[in-house]
Parts: sequence; C-alpha cells; structure tokens
Amino acid sequence: PSCLLLQFLSYLGACDRLLKQGYDEGQVEEAMEMFQYSEKKAAEFLHLLAQFNDMGFQQNEIKEVLLLCGNQREKALEELVM
Repeated sequence: PSCLLLQFLSYLGACDRLLKQGYDEGQVEEAMEMFQYSEKKAAEFLHLLAQFNDMGFQQNEIKEVLLLCGNQREKALEELVM
C-alpha cells in the first residue's frame, strides 16, 4: 500500500481511539489537524480542553491559550485566570 494510505489509516485509528475516550468528533478532527496528526498531542489538548471547560472557562479562550502555551497545563491555567 502507498505511504499516503498508511498515513490515512493511522489517522483513522487515532481518531477512533480518541472518540472512544468520549471526545466530540469535531474536536477530535480539529485537534488532530492542529497538532499535525500527532495523537499524543491531540489527546493532551482534548484532555486539557475538557478539564478547563469543566472549570467554567470559555472554549475559544481555552483553545487559544493551550496553543500559545504548547499544552502546558500550569502555564495555560495561569493565562486563563489572568
């Protein structure tokens, strides 16, 4: 199989695993795209997004701060609180 096909199958597998963790399909696709299809980084992002969302922060702000802070929880939390 072609390299592109293998990449696509890998992407589908990663999305499937993230969806099974209960994340929204649109958010999974967006996170995978934002982190150049790195499942690990996308998973970190989605976990922190959900965590900060539960704390009452606005999703748009959370996304922006997480991207700026490179998914660093403490740094992102400081930015959100300020």
